[in-house]
Amino acid sequence: MQSKVELAKVRDFGEIISDTFLFVRQNIKPLLKYFFTFCGIFVAGGVISASLFQLKWTGTINGLKSGAFNTNEYRPSAFSFFGPEYFLLIFFGMLSFIAVTVTFLSYIALYKEKDKQVPTTEEMWGYIKYYFLRVLGSSLLLYVLLAVATLLCFVPGIYLSPIFALIFPIMVLENASFSYAFNRSFFLIKDNWWVTFGSLVVIWIIFYVAIMVVSIPTSIINMISLLAVPQKGGGALSVPAAVIGAALQQLCQVFAILPVTALALCYYNLTESKDGTSLMDKINKLGTITPDTDLPAEEY
Repeated sequence: MQSKVELAKVRDFGEIISDTFLFVRQNIKPLLKYFFTFCGIFVAGGVISASLFQLKWTGTINGLKSGAFNTNEYRPSAFSFFGPEYFLLIFFGMLSFIAVTVTFLSYIALYKEKDKQVPTTEEMWGYIKYYFLRVLGSSLLLYVLLAVATLLCFVPGIYLSPIFALIFPIMVLENASFSYAFNRSFFLIKDNWWVTFGSLVVIWIIFYVAIMVVSIPTSIINMISLLAVPQKGGGALSVPAAVIGAALQQLCQVFAILPVTALALCYYNLTESKDGTSLMDKINKLGTITPDTDLPAEEY
């Protein structure tokens, strides 16, 4: 039987990637359970808003293609293509992202605290309700800072991305404030930027490829519908395929298990290389552990 992943250890690029998949494989059942338990309400909201948006967008496109709208009177605007459904989709997407991030980081924090034991639902809920609003507020501020850095010059935006990403695991795994996590992320990533950035890029590529694979069937149906001969009822987007595709994309947020786990392993890699906390803990425990044996006490 393969031993459980040791979270707090120094890893190179390849070990971060491989241990990410190993940790997810070893904990897939509880991770899925807590994903649907604590993120399900936000994912359901995203599925509904995404379906409504796809229905409106598909209906508008099909109406334009069929000539149902009089082009002399109908002038499609940006709001007619997007509308409130789009902003609801953005709203639930943001909440889902925060919920997924906090849920998986809380699981990892409790998993390490409990010495590789699966945390209970009550323990998970205690962590999630404590960190959710803190991470939500921090993410809004970080989005603004990252957007400004990207607009000013594209390179600073790229440079800051892995640094800002580390703020969330620092906040949850160290129970830290935003200001402390902000400063500590710069300290941790110093001299280790490329390893962290490369690991996260590879994992995010895998994440998006997984979403694309799931979306391929509905995309093929839509392409066939558009290329079909109009006299045979084709030439229009398939409404069921569009709605199913939108719902599947929302459910694909479960794949965020991979980047969040990789981010946590990057954090542990950096803290071990900088602080050596795991080694110090082992040294401090020397002489304090009583051997677990069934041998009787010696008598003299």
